[in-house]
Amino acid sequence: MDETSKAHQTYPTIKQFLPAALMLMAFGWGSFLLIIFYTLPSGGTRWAFFFSLFTALTGTVLPFVAFLNRRFPSQPPPTAGVILRQSFWVGLYLPTLAWLRIYRALNLPIAILLAVGLIVIEWLLRLRERSQWKPQT
Repeated sequence: MDETSKAHQTYPTIKQFLPAALMLMAFGWGSFLLIIFYTLPSGGTRWAFFFSLFTALTGTVLPFVAFLNRRFPSQPPPTAGVILRQSFWVGLYLPTLAWLRIYRALNLPIAILLAVGLIVIEWLLRLRERSQWKPQT
């Protein structure tokens, strides 16, 4: 077995995330469409709108994040929890932009700063994991 096949064995496969991604997408997009077409924008339905959008986006990007983590390997290899967390960041970003848009507080610098902030948080978390990683011998 060569080094590249050994490295890819430690990475979670994309197929592992497909059932969770499909469930999140079905629930998220289904509830999102129900909220859009059949409810009025009140306090409770707004929070349901944000939650369903978060769920839908997280499920949609989950296979892509898993693919990107396999395509661009890192040390230590990301666990399933890391891939899910990275999908959560994307799922959190767009509903936050929608929330800021409701109050007319969204502009391009704020959107860029928010994205950079989330990227820096993830980078620091991965840096912490790298500092505690002990390779197997």
